[in-house]
Amino acid sequence: MGKPTGFLEFGRELPGKKDPAVRIQDNKEFVLNEEFGEKINEQSSRCMDCGVPFCHNGCPIGNIIPEFNDAVYRDSWEEAWNILSSTNNFPEFTGRVCPAPCETSCVLGINQDPITICNIEKTIVETAYREGYAKPKIPTSRTGKKVAIIGSGPAGLSAAEQLNSAGHSVTVFERDEKVGGLLRFGIPDFKLGMDIIDRKINLMAEAGVQFEVNAHVGVTVNAQQIRQDFDVVLLTGGSTVPRDLPIPGRDLKGVHFAMEFLGQNNRRANGMDLKTDEIHVKDKHVVVVGGGDTGSDCVGTSNRHGAKSITQVEIMPIPPEKRPANMPWPQYPMIMRTSTSHEEGCDRHWNILTKEFIGDDAGNVKALRIADIVWKDAAPGERPGFEEVAGSERVIPCDNAFLAMGFLHPEPHGVLAQLDVALDDRGNVAATNYQTSQKGVFAAGDMRTGQSLVVRCINEGRECARAIDTYLMGDTHLEAKADSLMLSA
Repeated sequence: MGKPTGFLEFGRELPGKKDPAVRIQDNKEFVLNEEFGEKINEQSSRCMDCGVPFCHNGCPIGNIIPEFNDAVYRDSWEEAWNILSSTNNFPEFTGRVCPAPCETSCVLGINQDPITICNIEKTIVETAYREGYAKPKIPTSRTGKKVAIIGSGPAGLSAAEQLNSAGHSVTVFERDEKVGGLLRFGIPDFKLGMDIIDRKINLMAEAGVQFEVNAHVGVTVNAQQIRQDFDVVLLTGGSTVPRDLPIPGRDLKGVHFAMEFLGQNNRRANGMDLKTDEIHVKDKHVVVVGGGDTGSDCVGTSNRHGAKSITQVEIMPIPPEKRPANMPWPQYPMIMRTSTSHEEGCDRHWNILTKEFIGDDAGNVKALRIADIVWKDAAPGERPGFEEVAGSERVIPCDNAFLAMGFLHPEPHGVLAQLDVALDDRGNVAATNYQTSQKGVFAAGDMRTGQSLVVRCINEGRECARAIDTYLMGDTHLEAKADSLMLSA
């Protein structure tokens, strides 16, 4: 503990951000970290080095948080980097896009504002790249075993780095022309720039990981051939089938799934081939259906296009402003959150039923019929229902609608069909200790668990890498989660 009285002397403080009117003029990151300076030492000094650091348990990858906070306070940045990178393959990603369940588990957060763990993490990794501490993890020897990883999202990439560091020869297959999956084609550049992704991919390539792009396994590349050519196949293709909205007018022009819009905008912002008909909402009335992070990303992207109006509707009730009694510390609370995209301009509504898309004579959407609802209490074991508020039905303008209501499961055809792996009752890949119904075929990430967080997918990849290493070698020396080590001690 670098400064025992730090949490008494300093309050929670984060770097500033560019003014919304300025930052929506481009797709670049807008957090002013370079102006934060020595305040990062003050913020790290607030960590109390708790006897039982609940932040470890809150973090899905078990980051060793009090220790790297102490190192930052002492200006021992290489030490901080070594601690952080021992549990997290991609702090440059999580420091930018993680919702920080570690912070909601912070002991200081019981009666004060929690430690700024995510910003400290981001500062550590940026310092590591600037000072040359971030280096390729080159194995000292090779095992002669070959692993194919299908999908290059956070689960696939974390497994790739872990397995390569263990000495296995790893090839990552990606169906798009660049590596990253939804990290690259789903998260807007203003939250996670492609240069940040490329920086890490280059280190992994230097360490020996092979990347095959434009390789759509199950479509342009035969999955069974890969199974024959490699000792192990790992499926990390994500949960990519979006939840649809089957209401009248769904087939009108201008109604899109959120990822069609977000992926195309990332391509546009980086001078890449759009691949599909252009979706641009300048001077358009935009409606975003869904109140989560993906919906928020659609809001921020629409603001950067110069939309005339942006309305976001959510069928669920508005969350409480503060932690509710049924979600006590250290649980991650479902509370009202306002993203930086919402700060830039958006009209938000809850308890809204979307009833019909209304079109013009040319087949373009021009309006959306909605109504207010009231949720009813449900009996134990039953799902809650709702009823429409009489007289609340109305029509709002809508030139483009983006459906951001989550994802159902992975695509069942293609690679999953060719490998004939069993699925569970939700349509995800069924796996025990990450191994599927087919010998030597493993699965990790959203493809196995359903839609989740980037940080949880990183953990999936790391833990699956341990299972694969054990399968290939009979044992593993790959690191376990920090909290698992503590529990077994």
